[in-house]
Amino acid sequence: MAKSSGQKLKLLYLVKFLRENTDENHVMSTAELIERLEGCGIRAERKSIYDDMEKLCEFGYDIIQVHSRQGGGYYLASREFELPELKLLVDAVQSSRFITTKKSRELIRKLEQLAGKHDAGKLQRQVYVAGRVKTENESIYYNIDNIHRAIQEDRQILFLYLDWNLKKELAPREKMERKVSPWALIWRDENYYLAAYDEADGIIKHYRVDKMGRVALSEERRQGVEQFQSLDLAAYANRTFGMFGGEEETVTLRLPNRLVGVALDRFGREADIRPAGEGHFQIRVKVAVSGQFFGWMAGVGSAVRVVSPRAVREQYKEWLSRTLSAQEELPESKA
Repeated sequence: MAKSSGQKLKLLYLVKFLRENTDENHVMSTAELIERLEGCGIRAERKSIYDDMEKLCEFGYDIIQVHSRQGGGYYLASREFELPELKLLVDAVQSSRFITTKKSRELIRKLEQLAGKHDAGKLQRQVYVAGRVKTENESIYYNIDNIHRAIQEDRQILFLYLDWNLKKELAPREKMERKVSPWALIWRDENYYLAAYDEADGIIKHYRVDKMGRVALSEERRQGVEQFQSLDLAAYANRTFGMFGGEEETVTLRLPNRLVGVALDRFGREADIRPAGEGHFQIRVKVAVSGQFFGWMAGVGSAVRVVSPRAVREQYKEWLSRTLSAQEELPESKA
């Protein structure tokens, strides 16, 4: 390496060495830095290292010099991300359902590089989440990028909607591509959803992003601006159970006070809650009445009661009856 080009790279190498090898408990001496530079074909003297560190500090790097009889040195005191922040990001990546196992490992390796080698081992954390199933759609990251681009550029998208088959493979639900106008991405029930306007049906629909294949941008402008201007996405996500559609109704439920937290987690803190006497409260919410909504109530159990409308209460009773009937003994199959 020529001396001139080597000297131009010297400051970059010094920052690299400090970032990868130092923290408040691990310093690099001037002699170590000179040796590392020589390994890269760059000659340096002690005085030039002092001058370089001053220049880096003037530029904005938080480099601390430690003086010690046992041997002092330099370390990089602050980084783009502190260790607790990196731990939080690693936990989020590991526990995220829509990020594949392979991509999770790749992202965590990149996060480790931001911590330095001495703290990297502390990021090898195990976050256990009951029933965690990672997606296997490796194209999801590029699909999300294309969706964001379409939203920013006010364009429609084309894609194939996928379903699992008995071979445990994601296969297209139909041969024809779907075309919709993307408006927002929603994180709900551990999944990523796209809220979009379907011009052909004239309604808002939502799609699991990890079940979208071959997302491509169309040259056509987005439609549905009026529908989305009047839509509160947070309220929409709260009233749509499991992001399954259904006829919207304003429903009043009665629950014991011990389940206030459960109700607020499900419907949001803006929900209309009022005391209902005898240790109970009533909550009035707009929901998409569907099997998923009834399934949530069944999960709460006998503690929840539909106060109104009566039609929804009768629908719930019929749903429970059908659910029980489905558990009857099946006729034995003949070999």
